[in-house]
Order: sequence, then structure tokens, then C-alpha cells
Amino acid sequence: MPPQSYHRTDPIHHRRSYDVNDTDLDDFDPLHDRSADDSDGGYETPSDNKYLLRSLSQSHTNGRSHDRLLADEKRKGLCSRFFILLFRSLRQCLAHIRRRWLLVIVLTCALLGLLRLRSRGENRPTSMDGHSPPWYPSPRGGTSKTWEESYQKAEQMVQKMTLTEKVNITTGTGWMNGLCVGNTGPATNVGFPSLCLQDGPLGLRFADNVTAGPAGITVGSTWNKDLMHKRGRMLGLEAKLKGINVLLGPSVGPIGRTPLGGRNWEGFGIDPVLQATAAVETIQGIQAEGIMATIKHFVGNEQEHFRRPDEWGLPQALSSNMADRTLHELYAWPFADSVRAGVASVMCSYQQVNNSHACQNSKLLNGILKDELGFQGFVQSDWLAQRSGVASALAGLDMNMPGDGAVWADGDSFWGSKLTMAALNGSLPMERLNDMATRVVAAWYKLGQDDEYYWHRPPPEGDGGPNFSSWTNEGYGLIHAGSDDEATALVNRWVNAMDVGGFSHSSLARRIAAEGIVLLKNDREMLPLSRNGYSQSSEPTKKAGRKVHVGVFGHDAITNPDGMNSCIDRGCNKGTLAMGWGSGTVELPYLVSPLDGLRSVLHEDAVDLSLWSTNESPATTHMDLLGKQDLCIVFVNVDSGEGYLKVEDIEGDRNDLKLDHDGERLIEDVASNCGRDRKSADRVSERDEKATGDTIVVIHSVGPVSLESFIDKPSVRAVVWANLPGQESGTSLVDVLFGDLNPSGHLPYTIGKSLDDYGPAGKILKHTPDPIPQQDFEEGIFVDYKWFDAHAIAPRYEFGYGLSYTTFEIRNLVVESTLHTPDDRPPPTPGPRPADECSPPDYSRDSVPHDPVDAVFPAGWRKLKNYVYPYIDSVRDIKRGKYPFPVNDGKEISSPAGGREGGHPELWDVLVRVTFEVSNTGSRSGQVVPQLYVVFPEEVYETYHENSSTGGDDAVKQEKINFPPRQLRGFTKIHLAGQAESTASEATGESRTVMLDLTRRDLSYWSVRQQNWVIPDGRFGIEVGLSSRDLRSKRWSNLESRTCTLERLDHVRPCCEEHSIYRQGRALESDAGTLSAAGLAHLRLRIYKSVVGIQVGLPVGLLVRLLVRPLMGCMQRTCKHRIIYNPFGVSYLTLAVGPPRGAILIGMRVGMSAREHPAGNHSLRTRLDSQAITSCSTTEVALPFRQGLER
Repeated sequence: MPPQSYHRTDPIHHRRSYDVNDTDLDDFDPLHDRSADDSDGGYETPSDNKYLLRSLSQSHTNGRSHDRLLADEKRKGLCSRFFILLFRSLRQCLAHIRRRWLLVIVLTCALLGLLRLRSRGENRPTSMDGHSPPWYPSPRGGTSKTWEESYQKAEQMVQKMTLTEKVNITTGTGWMNGLCVGNTGPATNVGFPSLCLQDGPLGLRFADNVTAGPAGITVGSTWNKDLMHKRGRMLGLEAKLKGINVLLGPSVGPIGRTPLGGRNWEGFGIDPVLQATAAVETIQGIQAEGIMATIKHFVGNEQEHFRRPDEWGLPQALSSNMADRTLHELYAWPFADSVRAGVASVMCSYQQVNNSHACQNSKLLNGILKDELGFQGFVQSDWLAQRSGVASALAGLDMNMPGDGAVWADGDSFWGSKLTMAALNGSLPMERLNDMATRVVAAWYKLGQDDEYYWHRPPPEGDGGPNFSSWTNEGYGLIHAGSDDEATALVNRWVNAMDVGGFSHSSLARRIAAEGIVLLKNDREMLPLSRNGYSQSSEPTKKAGRKVHVGVFGHDAITNPDGMNSCIDRGCNKGTLAMGWGSGTVELPYLVSPLDGLRSVLHEDAVDLSLWSTNESPATTHMDLLGKQDLCIVFVNVDSGEGYLKVEDIEGDRNDLKLDHDGERLIEDVASNCGRDRKSADRVSERDEKATGDTIVVIHSVGPVSLESFIDKPSVRAVVWANLPGQESGTSLVDVLFGDLNPSGHLPYTIGKSLDDYGPAGKILKHTPDPIPQQDFEEGIFVDYKWFDAHAIAPRYEFGYGLSYTTFEIRNLVVESTLHTPDDRPPPTPGPRPADECSPPDYSRDSVPHDPVDAVFPAGWRKLKNYVYPYIDSVRDIKRGKYPFPVNDGKEISSPAGGREGGHPELWDVLVRVTFEVSNTGSRSGQVVPQLYVVFPEEVYETYHENSSTGGDDAVKQEKINFPPRQLRGFTKIHLAGQAESTASEATGESRTVMLDLTRRDLSYWSVRQQNWVIPDGRFGIEVGLSSRDLRSKRWSNLESRTCTLERLDHVRPCCEEHSIYRQGRALESDAGTLSAAGLAHLRLRIYKSVVGIQVGLPVGLLVRLLVRPLMGCMQRTCKHRIIYNPFGVSYLTLAVGPPRGAILIGMRVGMSAREHPAGNHSLRTRLDSQAITSCSTTEVALPFRQGLER
């Protein structure tokens, strides 16, 4: 996301010159001829772009990613610009320096630099070669039943739109050319308004009178689904009251691969299940208020360094290189849940994934997001994350933001008028543009934003739209601040969005911040404190006239002396840390500092409160201040944020696991000297051997910190992890410190002892010899606690850890299967992919482009500088042609793991139900977070055939599938009364039975070879505890799938008698591939109202029943489905079902392999009266089957 408009010191505002910019990327698209010199780059671009499109098509024919061509063109542009810049420099040198020997030196240095750059690229040739496979064409939206009505309305509206209106609603108007950080143009003829898109995941950026609540990482630390949902409702309600259409949150990327990641704090934690749960609750809460939520950043944006071209001195963005299994099981997991929850928008990320930019990566956007996950909403780019025009549209991007191209606020968009030109010259299919526009409009309808009672029309038709300006704090201001338009209006109406909707937003923010506090250490029950300054566990008899001395140390205890909002986007670390920095921040309406919180609860007549408000150690100059204290509370922090801002020596990503401003030294000095001048007779609480006072450490942090320098000090009695609390920092803290709320937060990541403990994922890539920085995710899914567990590394505090003022017990763990089949063994993979529930909108009548004359700027139109328009200058610029579009090498690529929003519907089937009892065994009431972990089988192998290079038989090989020792798969949070408060008995606390479900996906791994979720054979461990290492109960469950492996035909009977084969949606498997079709004796089809069942019989008595294909929704069109009877090519079955003139036609083809159709293949057909099929009756059709079909 972008920086604030007036922060002009950031290089992204004016770095253009010879780096890869909008011009050479635009030349990749056949939008128009551009032979004139670039205004800044100063080089000529080719006037004929057909060659590039031919190359693009050839690259797909050769199995290459289309982004390799893009990378090649960028490299060529870089080289040409280098020589041009060199030539200009030499001319300047000649004009000012007449000594030719200096010129020789300049030439030599320049040549050496160029050779070094080239050699770097040659040392790593893969850096220029994309390895993300192509996936085209982009799937159309409108296939989900839950979106059916919205798409029907959208189809009617889009059908009436002009070409420029379709472009207008999918293109941003340009940076600052609207009141929000992102603004689209309207479609005035059909009544579709411009949309306001606003940050962010924490709250409403740049807005007034809104809540600055806790950050996402604090929300994740609560592990409280109810609070997550309520926070979403609060965000949605405030956005609605401020006139925002699309809220740019929540964030689940970065997931936190490295503990140093600058934006980790915007998400909910390191685990995909925790992230997914929080994201779903947040999305449902936001969209319950009629606001379109945006899940971001898709995908792999795990560090700030090199995230964008030009931002870090390199012309190319970093490539996050990850394996398919890593993507599915870790980084894309929360996105799948978000899509299933109906999220309206997905934001693609800045960097490249497998050397293809995420916002034009067809495999990611088309293949995974829209096909496999069935996403129905629209994909928007992160701000300036788009790197091409037509290429990004074909790859699945639906909306570009903020509208500008490769440079901030220049109005030179990759889309806008160029997208209009692409539609007119034929290089962009109208089907793709129609789908882009329909997805945006359907999301608008889906969230009810067409309801004019709640959503008034924006000016001049009404008083709706945003009622605040992101660019000024004055009442009246510029309407288009990014242009030369001097028109002003009332842009800030000061609408109060806080504490409305029937609940107190500040109270909710306070509760979330308090429940997000994690108690790491509480030696000898130091906490909670009394309001007289003592520990409640050992409060002594107070001496007459004796006050308790409490010292507060550290700049994190106070509010920024320069003002709580004095730093742009919170881009400084002064005072207490309420949030990180960057586009995901909020203007604080107020801030209760920790010092203010302490002052509000400590009794003045009993406590003498002292303050040391810097991180400079008082041990050298003010030892008397330290020496007199009975209790010392040290406040320290560590900050990070988005990469466009640099705070001190931190450029977005953190440098290490240290505290900021030498916080460790402050803690050590205070802990070593607190209370040293007090005589033992005066001490009001128990001391350690060194006779020092009690020290409590409070840490506000964006992520893990090394605590090793002070955590084991006896005088450090308690450590409180307060995360990023937002405006209610001090109030939420004292709620926990003084026992008004029992701490119930748990760590959303692991706190290791050193950075090396985190493995290869721990470090930030800051230096690289590659022209395209390559970040290989070599650790796979072994991140954070999974890495620690797999390598037996002892953390300081593990994932899920958190103390309470009471104690809990877990017992009576029961694991039950929900299946009702023999042996309770599910098939290893989901059934066949179901047919789409609905048909996408049909714009076949709109296949001919619109009248080009209508796309020309209207007569007398005043063009604003830097404003992005959909109009073209002249019809003479249109050069129609036959453009080859990207293809997929003729492969059938529709994912078998898809079929519904979020993936195959069977992935969400509950297979195992886990129940257990949780009891409060302490005296205080409190909340407990039982966590469910799954241990996958140890010996899991995938068998596959490797083609022989000598022409002989294929080799059968096995690949071991590795799993982390345990993986989180569920959690809940419940409140239990303590012994003193329990109504059941005075001697025992409250107990409750908890039930958690495990779905098919929870028990599966992603098979790269099968391209599907697979349940492995073997014993699963089910563990329940209070952290990833505090596991209180464990059971084993055998979930072996019912698979009969046939090595020989005569092995059928004993194998199947033992296993009683019954497999839904799957074919018989044979490892050796010797089973032939010769033994097939008969074929029987059963036709039901909504399904087709096939029974295949073998003469040896084997019966395999296959549930093939739902027929609902297919009665109006032909449905085809292929069943691979033997996956190794022995035989196959193809079923075609269709209604020819009121009857159902059933066809069966039997052949030798799935790809070859020998002459001996057989086709059988029959007809049934469709009226004869009822919901309760069946019809059997016997088809004669010719025997003797040999391999």
C-alpha cells in the first residue's frame, strides 16, 4: 500500500529514470503504438508489438511462463537504458571536463560495472527464467449458488454498460484523485457509483473519529473467535458510517515466515489455522455490515526488502520461490477459508512468486484462486503492484489500484485508456473485460450496496460517498488533490463513527487488547498486583506512614512527547508502541499510555509513583531513584512496519531479535539495582538473594524478541507480553496487572532463544548478487514451531503458550469417527469434482466490440493532469489484428480439488469428532484455550511411475512425505469458574465438555503428484493441550483409507475379502498396472434423481461402486465426466450424460488408456425418459459389454 501523499522523501515517489518503468512494461502489451521518446527514460520503444505477442504464445507452447518473456523484455530495456544513460553522462563529462584520461577512467568503470551486472545474472540463470506454469483462460465468475442472485443482477447491469464504463469501474482514478486511498470511476449511465477503497486491517486509515483498536497480531493472541467477529463488525460499521465501500483488510499475508518481517503484526499469527480462523471471523463481521472485505496479500509477501521494483535500488522485485505443497498447506490455506467465507475481494501482492509477478501470475490468480478455490469476487492489485496491461488482465487481475502504472501519481496507467484500446484492437477479449466488470458489480450487489436507503448516491446525485478526505484535515479541500484541478468542496464532515451500533467500540478495543496480553512469566505469583502496590499473593501488613515506592522506567510507558499522531503513518518509535507503521495504521483518536493507566488505579495515599521516561539507564546517574523502589516496572518495545518508511536503522523489516533503544540494558540495570538501598526491615515483599526489589517487565512488540539476557534473573518476577494494544494501551494493561481480568492470551508464534533457532526462514534477504532477488522457501511447511519441533530445538516460549492466574486440567479425551462405513476409513481423496452450481453470465451478444467512436474523449472535455480516464484520443490509434492468446499446452488443468468456494466441498466434511473435558482447578475464574493438534503418520510414501529412458518398463518409485511432529487443527476459548465461584461444589472448579471437529482437509496433505488433498494411510495422533508443547492428553486413531492394492489379477479375491472395498468417487488402483479389462463381465448403471451410480463387476466377485456425478443443474445441458479406472493407463471409462430432447442419453466408452483411443475401443449408448426419474426411484440399465479387450 502507498505512503501518505506528502511524505515525499521516499524514493518511490520520484525514482523513474532508467529502471524498469511503465513504458517498457506497457510495450509488452499491444495496446497502441508508442514510438515517441519516453519523457523520462529517453529511449525509443518498438512500434510493432505483434512480435512480442507471438513470442508470448510461443513461450506457452514451450511450457514457459509468460512472465519469462516479460523478464527478458525488462532486461533488454534495462541494458538499453544503461547505454543511453552512459552516453548522456559522457556528453556531460565532455562538456565540463576536457581531460581525456578521466574520460577513459569513466568508460572503464562503466564497462566493468556492466560486465559485473551481466556476470551476476549468468551465475544464476534461473533468476531470469520464470517457473510458474501458465493457466489460461481466466475462469469466469458466477458459478456459485450463494452468488447467483448477485451475478444475475450484475449481468443485467454490465450488459447495458458502455465499453468505457466497464474500463472505468475496473481502473483506479490515480493516486490522490479521489477522497480515499483508492477510487474507481463510475458507470453513470447505469447508476453504478465510484467505489471508495480504504485501508486497512487495523482500522480506517486517514479517517477522523474512528477507533484505533488493537493490531491483528494482538487479535490473534486472544484466540477468541467471538472477539474476532465482533472486531470485524466494528470495522465494518465504522467503514459504513464513513462512506467506504471496500475495506482493505484483513491481512493474512505475510503469515510470518520470518520473525523479522516488517508487516507480520498486521496478520494474526504464524499458523495457517489460526490465521484462517481469525480471517473468517473478521470477514464475516465486516461483510455483515455491508462492507466488501479484502483478504490480502496473495501471496508470499513475507518481507519488505525488495518487495517492489525500484524501492530498494533494484529494478526488479524479489521472487518468493515456494513449492506447490508449501503454497497449499501454509500460505494459501487462510485464503481458501476466506474464499469459502464469501470474501468480496482478494488483493494480490507486490513481489514475484516463482519468478512471476503475483498480480499477473496466471497460475496463482486463474489456476488456484479462481479455479481451484472457486473465488467469485474480484482481484485487485496492491498499490502499484501491477506490472503490465493486457498480460495482467489475462492472468486474472480484475481491478488495478490506485490506477497509476509503475510510478506514483503520474496518471500513466497500464489500464484506463490503454485497456479500452486493447478491447478495441482485439488484444483483450471482451469476455475477459466483461468478467472483470461483472465481478466488481456482483460484489457490490452481494453486499447490498445498491440499497439507496443505506447507501446514498455520491455527489452530485446525492450526499453519499466518503465523508472524509485522506489528504487534508481541513473541512474544505481539493476534490482531486492529485491533479491540477482546483475545485474544492466540503470533504471532511467529521462524522463520528465510534461507539455506535449498540455497543461501545472503545470497550471492545479494550477487551481485545486485554485478552491479547500474554503472561510469560509469573514467578511466585508476583501478579496480580493490589492497588496498594503489593503483590496480591504476599501483601504484608503496611507500616504506619510508609508508602510503597513504585518506579516506572522506559519511554514506552508514556505518550510520544511530540504528539501521538505526530509521525506520518506512525513512522517513528517515540513513546508507547500502540501499533507498527505503514499503510495499516490509524490516526489515534486518543491514547491511554501505560503510565496513565497505572495512575488511574494505584492509590495515591498508599503508593509513591516515580517515572524515568527514557531508555537511558538510570544506574549511572540516578542510582538513588532505583535504590529506593519496592517495585520497578520496565516498559520496552520493538517496532517495524512497511518498507516505504525507514525508522532509525529499521527499513521495514527488523534487523534482529533485539529490543529497540537498548531495551535489554535498561531491563538488566533496573532489575539488578531496584530497591538495593532498602533495608531488609523496610521491605514489603519477599526478595531474592541479592536483596533487590521486584521487577516486572512489560513488552509491546510486533513479533518475537530474544529474552535471554534477563528472563532468568530472579529479580525479574514477571514478564508481560502486551503486543500492540491500540488506543486502550494503559487501560487494558492494568486490567490484567491488577487482576480485574485473568490473563488468557496465548502466543501466536514461537519466542526462540536466538534467530538461528528459526532455521533458514528466520533471516531477511537484504543483500543479493542477483538482478532479481531470489528467496527460496527451502524449509517448506516447517516454519516456526513446526521447525522447532522437527529439529528438537528448545524455544524460550512455544507457540500457543500463555499463563493464567488459575490452573486448568484436560482429561477424558475421546476420538470418534463420523463415518458410517466399514472400518470408518474414508477414501484417500475427495470424489470427482462437482459440476458448477450455476452458469456464468453469457455475453455472447457482446462479442463484437463497442463502437470505437464512443470511446473517444467527449468534445470539450477538460482533462485533469494525472487523472486516469478510460477514453482514447482518436480512433486512428486503433490497430486491430489477430492476436494469439496464451494457452496451456492443451492440457486439462481444471483442478480436481476444486468445485466450490474454498475448494472441493468434501474437504469440509467432518471425519473425526474429538471431545474432552476441561476443568478449572484453581481458585480464580478464567478463560482457557484448549488447542487441538494432529500428528500425521510417520511412514507415508507416494508411489509413482518414472518413464524409462531406454524404452523399457516404467520404474516404480516411492517418495517419502514428511510432516511436522504436530500441526494445529483447531481451538476454542471457554470461561470456567474457579473453586471459590463454582456453583457445583466449593472444593472444585467448573468443568465443561469441549467438542472439536476435524475435516478431511485437516487430515490431508497436498499431493503434488495427484494435485489433490490426500489422507495418508496410518495412525494419526490426536493431541490436546494448552500450547504446542504443553499437551495434556493424546489418543491414536487409525484412518487408513479403504484401498485394495492389486498386484495380480488373482490377488483380487483375498485382498477384497480382507478390505471389503467400497470407494466413493474413486477408481480401482493397481500399483503394478497388470490388471486388464479382459475380465469385465457386465456393466450396470443406476440413475437416481440427482446422481449417477456405476457398478462394475468382475467375474471373481469384486464389486466396485462409484458415485460419479451430481446431475442437479445439468439437466439443461450436456455433462461429461471421465473416470480413470486404472491410473496407470490400463483402461478407462468415460460417462456422458445429457438430455437430448427430453431424454437422458447415457454413453460409455471403454479404452486402453486415458489419452489413447485404439481401434478396439467400444462405445455403448442408451436412452432413458427423463420424466421417469424420481427422487425415490431408481432405473437400472444393463449394457452389453464385449470381453477380450487386452492391453
